[in-house]
Amino acid sequence: MMLAIRHETIYRYTAPMFYTIQQLRLTPRSEPHQRIREWRVKSPGSCHRYLDAYGNESHILTVNGMHDEIRIVAAGSLDVDELVRGRLDDQDRLSPLVYTVTTRLTEADAALADFARRNLDGKDSRAAIALAESITGAVSYLTGATEVTTTAQDALKLGKGVCQDHAHLFLACCHVQGIPARYVSGYIDPGNSDHAESHAWVDVWVEDSGFAGWVSIDVTHAKFQNAQYCRLAIGRDYDSAAPVRGVRRGGGVESMEVHVSVERR
Repeated sequence: MMLAIRHETIYRYTAPMFYTIQQLRLTPRSEPHQRIREWRVKSPGSCHRYLDAYGNESHILTVNGMHDEIRIVAAGSLDVDELVRGRLDDQDRLSPLVYTVTTRLTEADAALADFARRNLDGKDSRAAIALAESITGAVSYLTGATEVTTTAQDALKLGKGVCQDHAHLFLACCHVQGIPARYVSGYIDPGNSDHAESHAWVDVWVEDSGFAGWVSIDVTHAKFQNAQYCRLAIGRDYDSAAPVRGVRRGGGVESMEVHVSVERR
């Protein structure tokens, strides 16, 4: 399947700025099942390409001089193959044990640890999907209920959240049980649904009969990743896989506008 994607982010400020630095993870990962046909990232200022610690193609964007708006556009197309029950032909040079380390966003308090022990029974794909179903039952999807700084334990207490909260809660549960699991940021072809095209899900290390390795699971929909998904970045949590993060000097109050389109061709 070919996916055509366009992602536009516009930052506007109530007062001029004189310096901005942004870390961009807006280029899809090159993986055996996902091959880029063409891709470009357009922005003002200077954009330096590099690979981050998790093997994500990234850019450091710096804008000097007075400005009150920054417009970043990432667009292109890629071919995506179907996966068998979400199984990845993973070529990550890092040990899976890297992804057993908790972060501020995936720490487990006593309530979350108890939730993990009650809802994650095993290390196979069946147990992983069952955990995803338990998470969506405990944390209903509600846009605007949380922030990017919301932790897994806070989302569980609130009982509401979005895809990144579902992903963080899944990671936290796996870490309680010592199971490697990592955060995935990317896009989804929403088909006929009204689901946002920007998305977050997880990879989890499973031990199935005849297979041991990474399996990719959309926690929000409690299903395996398929050819409708484009993988941008992986990491330990949102902070290490966010499409755009940065700091600025000046600028007054910031507002952000995001437009994403994903088309199947």
